[in-house]
Amino acid sequence: MLKVKDWMVDLLVFVDPDTTVLEALQLMRRRYIHSLLVNKTSAHPNYGIITSTDICDRIIAEERNPAKIKVHEIMTSPILTIQEDQSLVECVKFMKEKHIHHMPVANSKNELVGFISPTDMLFVAESLGKS
Repeated sequence: MLKVKDWMVDLLVFVDPDTTVLEALQLMRRRYIHSLLVNKTSAHPNYGIITSTDICDRIIAEERNPAKIKVHEIMTSPILTIQEDQSLVECVKFMKEKHIHHMPVANSKNELVGFISPTDMLFVAESLGKS
């Protein structure tokens, strides 16, 4: 059975909720990634996530200035996670049901350990085609 942990990316990049969206998107572009995790703080006690889709939908489409908007204003929080030992089929069904494109992955201690996205699924599909 294909497991999430075998296909996830273990690169986690965090940003502070009071960072501007401009700074966050610059970090995403520099790192060639499409999502950032948002750290917990006393004012924001849950992890959050900001994605390229959030920036398109909540900044560009609404004609807002990313230099004047804080990450916490457009992030999704609290985040949903998938367990690293779950099957990829379960993961894909969950992502589809919840309309999630960048899924944080947690271990058995509920520590964040990675991300899985549709891009990762392209590699899975390619691998299945070669089996």
